[in-house]
Amino acid sequence: MRRWIFAFLFLLAFCAVASAQQDSQPDQSPSKDQSASRPERDREAGESSSNSTRIDLSPPKDDAKAHPLSGTAVTDSDNDSNSGDVQEMHPFDPHRAAKNVEVGDYYFKRKNYKAALDRYTEALQWKPDYAVANFRMGECFEKLHHPDEARTHYEAYLKILPHGPLSEDAQKGLNRVKSSETAEQKTKP
Repeated sequence: MRRWIFAFLFLLAFCAVASAQQDSQPDQSPSKDQSASRPERDREAGESSSNSTRIDLSPPKDDAKAHPLSGTAVTDSDNDSNSGDVQEMHPFDPHRAAKNVEVGDYYFKRKNYKAALDRYTEALQWKPDYAVANFRMGECFEKLHHPDEARTHYEAYLKILPHGPLSEDAQKGLNRVKSSETAEQKTKP
């Protein structure tokens, strides 16, 4: 019998809490303005909801006078896209480039110059004018006895950062490579 009394009291308390929550909630019925949904109102007005987000792409009124060659640039770019050439986008990710240089440095310290060279090359794919990668590639090519390529990358470093932290080392490497090229030329008949 006690169980029935306890169950009855529990049910009564539950109903009281549910009733109190229902009374405390605000009225959810739609107002007169909200009763018609947005698509219905747009249909009635004869317009799309995207009309309010349309952007004016027309040039300013004096644009042709201020920039007389802008029209030819647009037509030139249209002709280029129709020429059938592949228009490629180059990826740019300086974080990946830095990571590749870091891994390349690991291989360089282990005297695995070919693996280091691969990583530095990949770094230049992610960040084309990466001075440190160019310098490290110059060192790798110098170690692998490819003076022409080494000279190219030392010069690239000096072109990017002429007064950079490794500019003295790049200049020394460039001088070493040039002297080795002249020594090779003298030994050839």
